[in-house]
Amino acid sequence: MNHEALTILMVEDDDVDAQGMQRSFQKRRIVNTIVRAHDGLEALTLLKSGGIPHPYIILLDLQMPRMNGIEFLAEIRKDDVLQSSVVFVLTTSQAEEDITAAFKKQIAGYFVKDDVGSNFCEMLDMLEGYWRIAYLPQ
Repeated sequence: MNHEALTILMVEDDDVDAQGMQRSFQKRRIVNTIVRAHDGLEALTLLKSGGIPHPYIILLDLQMPRMNGIEFLAEIRKDDVLQSSVVFVLTTSQAEEDITAAFKKQIAGYFVKDDVGSNFCEMLDMLEGYWRIAYLPQ
């Protein structure tokens, strides 16, 4: 698999957080295509319309308007085509109920933005290592 062909769907409503993530990708010279959705509803529409090419991973915020991250996860997990999507949660919530709810929806990992903070580039290194060695659904 050509690892640069992997698309990253960033589901993030906060412009500052989204710009910070994109700068971190550039700093690490990660050239994968990044598509941003501002909430779960927009992300779901992109996925269902085929607007996100395979293979892809999803970086998902939980606290969003219209359709939050947990609602988004519930929708993709009941969809026969989208249920195998690889999702990493990147959020501000440290609430145990959010962590448990997300893992019940088969996420690949849960990261708290405050904990990642200045170490965001290290988290990106981990994610890039993941998608370089993991086999992802086509």
